[in-house]
Amino acid sequence: MNGRLILSLLLLTASVVSFSQEKSPRKSKKHDAAITEKGLIKVSVMYPFAEGKTFNMEYYETKHMPMVAGFLGSNLVKYTIEKGLGSGIPNQPLPYMAIGTFYVKSLTEYQAAIAPNRDAIRADFANYTSIAPVILVSEVVR
Repeated sequence: MNGRLILSLLLLTASVVSFSQEKSPRKSKKHDAAITEKGLIKVSVMYPFAEGKTFNMEYYETKHMPMVAGFLGSNLVKYTIEKGLGSGIPNQPLPYMAIGTFYVKSLTEYQAAIAPNRDAIRADFANYTSIAPVILVSEVVR
């Protein structure tokens, strides 16, 4: 083989190896996230959209959710906040204005932490929304 062909093959091999190494961690991180969340308890607090109802996202993000997260202590793995943008069906109304989700290790510990703080949590609703939330408790399967 001539020198140029060998050099080209070496560069091609190096590019393929580099590309595959670059892609592999992204897949494994996503896969690892699914593994670490499996079995967790997910508490979704959903705020349905309705004409004339209000929701203060800044307050929810900076005050309410951190307050509730503080009650959950080490049982809390993570929490997320979602702002509704639209429906999955074009030209249909927004189903939820916002969704707050807590991922916890134990439902029993979650309930024990929330029970004595329920009144404080409910009283805080008036500071950010006029919507009664819908709450779904589920187990992460995957």
